[in-house]
Amino acid sequence: MPGTVQSIERAAAILQVVAASHGTLGVTDIAEAVGLAKTTTHSLLRTLLLVGFVDQDRATGHYALGTGLLRLGSSHLDVNELRARSSNWADALASRSGQSVRLATLVGGQAVVVHHVFRPDDSAQVLDLGTALPAHSALGMVLQAFAVQRPAAAPRPPDGWREELAAVRSRGWAAERGEHAAGEGGLAAPVRGATGLVVGALGVSGPVTAVFDGRRQPRSSLVAMVTDAASAVSRELGHGG
Repeated sequence: MPGTVQSIERAAAILQVVAASHGTLGVTDIAEAVGLAKTTTHSLLRTLLLVGFVDQDRATGHYALGTGLLRLGSSHLDVNELRARSSNWADALASRSGQSVRLATLVGGQAVVVHHVFRPDDSAQVLDLGTALPAHSALGMVLQAFAVQRPAAAPRPPDGWREELAAVRSRGWAAERGEHAAGEGGLAAPVRGATGLVVGALGVSGPVTAVFDGRRQPRSSLVAMVTDAASAVSRELGHGG
């Protein structure tokens, strides 16, 4: 039986470490995690960067999974499957939170709504299915943070954009407070596919007073609902983490 290719094994180990770090590790940390010399690790990372399997934040030097790998990981995941797998959890989230629920995925670099559950009340609402959301919406921030891919509509990131996306990756959710629509707040968390790559974002939106407390902080109970629902959808898609 033929032996394994050492360089491929090492590259795979690096990708696993990078995926688990969510963009918080530099070359020295990665080298220590995989047990390789820094020079060897740097050489492999340069190759992975060249083919788009990792991206590097120029400001911090940290590595994250690249969009080339994201396309490989999500190419098998049809939008209809994503919607079907998330439907029950999205309905339950709307019922528990009392807010509207949206599921979005990246299409051409933009966050596009692929599933929308109305608020469980009698208020007038407009279906957002197919709507492209701005990058600074909660759903948009989650997708940009974990996909490390700039939206087509944003030629230059605004001041503090990298820091905001790093914060989203660190805490595992994003919040918006009127940036997308005046008086409306939102929370969103990543949905992962079987490979661990982020294939979508699930979130709630409603009046700012319903999403944020008197201290202008996201309501912890709502954050828990959103992250729990996103994790449940991820498990439906085969993600074990």
